[in-house]
This record gives sequence, C-alpha cells and structure tokens, in this order.
Amino acid sequence: MNELTAFSLSILFSCTLNPVEAQKNSKKPAPEPAKMVVEPARINRFNIGTLSGIDPKNFDVDVVPCDNFYRFATGGWMKANPLPSTESRWGTFNKLGKDNDEKIRVILEQRTNSGIEYPKGSPDQLVSDFYRSALDEAVLNKRGFEPIHGRLKAIDTWTDRGSLMNLLAEMRWEGFAPFFGFYVGSDAKKSDENIVNLGQGGLSLPDRDYYLKTDSNSLSIQVAFRAYVDHLFTLSGDRAEQQAGARIFALERQLAEASMTRVDRRDPEKTYNKYAYTDFKRPDQFGFLAWDAFFSGFATPAFDSLIVGQPAYLKSLNTLLSILSDADLRLYLKWNVLNGSAGLLGTEAEQARFDFYQTTLSGTKQMKPRWERAIDLTNGNMGETVGQLFVREHFLPESRARVEEMVENLRDAFRERIQKLSWMSVATQQEALKKLEAFRYKIGYPDQWKDYSMLDIRRDRLYENVLQVRRRSMEIMLARIGKPVDRNEWGMTPQTVNAYYSPSLNEIVFPAGILQSPFFNAQAEDAVNYGGIGAVIGHEFSHGFDDKGSKFDGKGNLSNWWLDDDRRRFDSITAMITQQFEAFQPLPDQRIDGKLTLGENIADLAGLTMAFHAYNKAYGGQATYLDGRSWQQRFFVGWAQVWAQNISEKELRKRLITDSHSPGEYRVLGPLSNLKEFQEAWGCPGTSLRMDIPASGRITLW
Repeated sequence: MNELTAFSLSILFSCTLNPVEAQKNSKKPAPEPAKMVVEPARINRFNIGTLSGIDPKNFDVDVVPCDNFYRFATGGWMKANPLPSTESRWGTFNKLGKDNDEKIRVILEQRTNSGIEYPKGSPDQLVSDFYRSALDEAVLNKRGFEPIHGRLKAIDTWTDRGSLMNLLAEMRWEGFAPFFGFYVGSDAKKSDENIVNLGQGGLSLPDRDYYLKTDSNSLSIQVAFRAYVDHLFTLSGDRAEQQAGARIFALERQLAEASMTRVDRRDPEKTYNKYAYTDFKRPDQFGFLAWDAFFSGFATPAFDSLIVGQPAYLKSLNTLLSILSDADLRLYLKWNVLNGSAGLLGTEAEQARFDFYQTTLSGTKQMKPRWERAIDLTNGNMGETVGQLFVREHFLPESRARVEEMVENLRDAFRERIQKLSWMSVATQQEALKKLEAFRYKIGYPDQWKDYSMLDIRRDRLYENVLQVRRRSMEIMLARIGKPVDRNEWGMTPQTVNAYYSPSLNEIVFPAGILQSPFFNAQAEDAVNYGGIGAVIGHEFSHGFDDKGSKFDGKGNLSNWWLDDDRRRFDSITAMITQQFEAFQPLPDQRIDGKLTLGENIADLAGLTMAFHAYNKAYGGQATYLDGRSWQQRFFVGWAQVWAQNISEKELRKRLITDSHSPGEYRVLGPLSNLKEFQEAWGCPGTSLRMDIPASGRITLW
C-alpha cells in the first residue's frame, strides 16, 4: 500500500447552514481579528451557553484558560468520561468510533437475522456471513488451533534450507511476514509508476527499543513477552519447544539491533534505495537469498527494479540466517503463525494475546464484548464491503459539497500565507504554490469498490474466511506491478474515523466516518467547526509542507524544489518546534520525542493557523458574540475539544515511543502557545504562564 501520513485521531463532520451562510460571498475584505482585553482571572467564569453548539459540560471552569487551555476546554469532559475497562485510551474520537460500530452492528445484524439468503458474493452475503463466523464463539472454541495445524506441521517437517524463500512466499499468501516487509506501491521518484518494495520487519513487539532498552519498565515487558510466547506454544499443544520465549526474544533482538529507528524511517531520502533487479541479486549485494524463488511464489509479472527501504537490515539478515540453527528457524516461523492467528482461534488464544498486547503493553483491563470484536474483525477484513452498506445508510451527500467548500477556503488561506512568508524567497514560494494548486482531495467513499465477490465466505469458518481475504488482498496488490498507479484507490475504508495525506499522490482524504457530528456539528456555528474539522483539513494540507512532505513536489515525486537558503531557514524553524515539544514531559521519566513527532507538530500548528485565517476571511466580518464569547474564542474551543481524552499510563508510555503524534493535551498546548491570535482572544496577560509564550519565543512556519 502507499505510505500514508495519517491524521492520528478521529474527527467528524456534518453539514449545516448557519445564519451568516447567506453572506459568505460578501466581497468586503474581512477585518483582522480585533484585539480583546479580557480579565484572565474571570474568563473561566463566563456563562457558558449552547447557542454556539459547544456543550457547556465539557469545560472545567476552575482552570484559567491562559494557564492550561486544554484542561479548561476539556476538563469537564474528562471527568464525565473516565477510561472504560475495555479501553486504554478514551477520547471523543473513540466515542464516535463506538457510535459507528453501533451503526454497523445494526446493519450486520439486520442482515444476519433477516432469514434472507442473499446472493452469493453480494456485499450483504459477504459481510453478514463473515460477521457470523466471527460472532460464533462456540464454533471458534470447538475448533481451537485446528485451522493452523496443517501450516505448523508443514513448518515442523521442513528441512531444506534451499527452499526457505519458497516457504516464506507461501506464508505471505496467508498473511504472515517473518523477517522482512514486502509490498507494491508507488515509486517515490516516479509517482505514477508502481514498484516492488522490500524493507525491515519481523518484530513482535511494537518497536526496536522494546528489545534494546534496559530500564525497569522495558525489562518487565521483555519478561512478560517471553512468558506470552511460552504460553501460546503450550496452548497450541506444542510442549516440545523448550525455552521458546527466550529463543524467540533472542532472535528478534538481533533483528531489532539491525533495524532502522522510527525517526530515520521518517526521512524518505534514507528509505529510497533503488536497485536494478539484476544488480540486487548479485552475491555482493543481496543475492545471499533466493529472491527468484520468493517472487516466483507469487507468479509476479516480470519487473526490472525495486526499492529497498533498509539495505543494512537485509545484509544483517543474511548474517543472522547463516548462524541460525534449523530448530530456531522453524521455531520462529511457527511463532509467526501462532501470534498472527491467535485472535482467530478461540477465546483461550485470544485472551492470551489480549493479556500481553492490550493489558501488559497498553493497560487495558478487559476485552471488549464479542460483538465488538466481531465488528473489528469484519471491518478489518471486509472493510470496503462494509463501507458500501455504511455510506448507503449514513452518509449525507451534501456533506461532500460542504467539505469541498471548506477545503477551498483553506487552500485560499494557505495561498495567501505562502505569498506573505518573510523567510522564503519568491522563487521557492512559486514552487510551493504550484504544489498547493496541485493538491487533490477525496471525500466520503471511493467511486470504485474493491471486488471481493469471488470469495467463498462461510458462516462457520472464520480462519478460512480471513485467509481468503488475505489472499485476495495480495492478488490486488500484485496486480499493480507493471501498471500505472491508480489515483482513485483509497487507503482507508469509508467508515474509518480518520483522515490522511498521501505525499506520493499529493492528496488529502476524508472518509465518510469522519464527516459526522460531533467533530463537525450540525448544530454548531462555523467558528466551532473551523476550529474542529477546518483545522483538520488544514492539518492534512500542511502535511504536504512538513519536514517529510515538503520533500515531495506537486506530482508526488521525491524531488527538491527548494533553494538551499530557504531549506536551511525551514530546517532552522522546524528545529525550534522540535526543541519546544521536547520540553514537554508527560511522564516523570519520559518526554515527547520532538524528532519523531515533528511532522505532526508542524501540521497541527500550520493547520490551525490556516483554519483561523480561512474562517476570518470567509466569515470574520459577519461573526458575532455567542454565549458570551467571540468567534476567536469559540474557534479555539473547537480545536481543543477535538482532543479530549483519558489515557492509561501504559498506553501513554507506549505511544511516547511508537507514535508520531504528540499526546492529545500537547496537541493543544503546543500549537496554541505559538499563536498571538490565541493570546489576544483570551486576554492572556503577557506573563510567563503556560499558554502565554512571549512574542520572541513564538514559532511561525507557514
């Protein structure tokens, strides 16, 4: 699949007209936002009403906005929405996802219980029978590990090292990816062409750091991981594997040592290493593995080149395989099957996997009920097919037009901001504008759906159903080889509560799942909605101009369109953003990784800035006070309330290592503290309060 720079959390949109809509085409220039003087000690005592569409219960009025705007705007919500036992993180986006699941449940159960025999291969038959297969706990428990016995036996009896790559190809068809990653996607420097990509992989823990760190928390996770491996082998009936956990951890630790860091993987120039296939297979390059045998296992069309994301990793893999015993190799392959299937093999295996990945790593106390897990599996495997039914019942066509209008308003604001940049030369500005004009956007759902009608989905065969979907997905991916990139293909399902920017396609995408209340509230006026979904649109636009996206041109090619001095000034400003976020310390022993989160932090600051100026240009001249607040204040509340959440310490700790997004609280505190518009709107007094950075310390990029 194409590499996506995805907006991390869920936001929703729904369309409505408001009292100033009829005046939105006024030709009068919008005035600059008026500077307001407000007593900071009293602003939190405003009579918070509902005319604006803001829920007054979300606030904590005992917090001064200039001290901590996140707690002021979301503290009430946080108190009223404690972390459920089935979640490790619970925010407004999670609640919306749960609402979508309820809608999907109605869709699926209506079809499951209708008594109608839907035509074989129809969307209704496919999703209802898949859902039944995931819902029937009695059948799953009766079958247990039986569905994978054949694959485990084949690995157990495998002895021919020369056929290793044939075996790995067989396992790829079944969805298992030991040792390295493999996919077909657009060539970063020829974005209209698809190309084979290889890279590092094969780890069971979330990141290489989990294997390499020696602090007490990391060591306890390593112990728990080894115990989980042993437990899963025991549950499978394979008691012959002695010290399986220790052996698997030791092997994967060697893979981790060779792996590129997450920060380095964010640099598209470091991961773009193109080889002619004939050169790639040379003994002094990567010919130590039988790549012809591997690719013949997929019956791929002939191809003459490929991209290796991490060449050093593949060469280290060669060394590892040369010293790895046959017994440990078979153990690792069996582990990939066991761990990759545990959620499909009955409640014992599913519980074991949950206890480690959800409880130990994330702090989740209890599994979701079976119906929710069944929906997760159905969405995860038959997502586009479910999406066809979801949009038919829950997507308002007028939402698409409303979002398109907001996108163009944001584009206008971005255009004006680029033209006024003092740190960028006119020549580079012109190239930036070319890229901005080339932005495409997709809204709602695909015009053409992926075809799964040939699948034989059965009501009592969950594992086999999943294998069929995996095989079909592989067929779709392999069919791209030798063909131009399909720019109409989607990287998310329509019901997904999220959005993304693709640098290779230079496009932003907003699925139907995000285009509903409460993130775009049909009962709220535009200032609140621009602070919410408007800033999200700006966020996705801004990914094209963050530290990574800015290395791609308007056609989606990895290409330097910058003058050297301009790039140096850009890097100097982004270094300040990195430093600013590394000062945040969400846990006593963990700070935010400013380099890992840089792209998202840039997009938050730039997107929020664009949305503010887009609203001001479109509506600022007509905006009025509502609920005792100016439109500027309502705008910033709209942004903050997007990020309301509660999170377990374990989940927060994990995300500080693995997530390219800052925690929700700092997605509010960081960007807003840089905006003079925020400080003027809320009357911050010019002292060294948390939300009141002096003018000399504020960062402006776009």
